[in-house]
Amino acid sequence: QVQLVESGGGSVQAGGSLRLSCAASGSIFSIDTMGWYRQAPGNQREFVAGINSGGGITNYADSVKGRFTISRDDAKNTVYLQMNSLKPGDTAVYYCTGLFRTSTWSPWNNYWGQGTQVTVSS
Repeated sequence: QVQLVESGGGSVQAGGSLRLSCAASGSIFSIDTMGWYRQAPGNQREFVAGINSGGGITNYADSVKGRFTISRDDAKNTVYLQMNSLKPGDTAVYYCTGLFRTSTWSPWNNYWGQGTQVTVSS
C-alpha cells in the first residue's frame, strides 16, 4: 500500500501564496505521473496540475496557468504545488494523486491523499 499525505494548506488573503506538499510513503517500487486536484463545496473534483515521471512535462488547468507551479522531488517521493496570486475562486480542498507500483510485478495503481483545505478570502 501507498500513503499520500498533503500539507501546507491554510487561509490566506487574495493575492497571497501557499505551497502545498504531498509526501508518498509505503511500499513504493516506482512512481509515474503525479498531480493535484481540487474540490470546492458543491462542485465536482477538478484537475489542477500534473507532472510526469522525471518532471520534464507539466500540465495545468487553464484557471491556474501562470499562477501555480507543480514540481517533484523523486528522492523524497514528494510533489509540490506552489500557488501564487491566489483568488477566492481557488478556495477548495486540494488532493494529491499519483500512479504507483509496489513491486516489479504489480500493476500501476492510482492513490489519493486525504486532502488539505485552502481558503482564500477577498
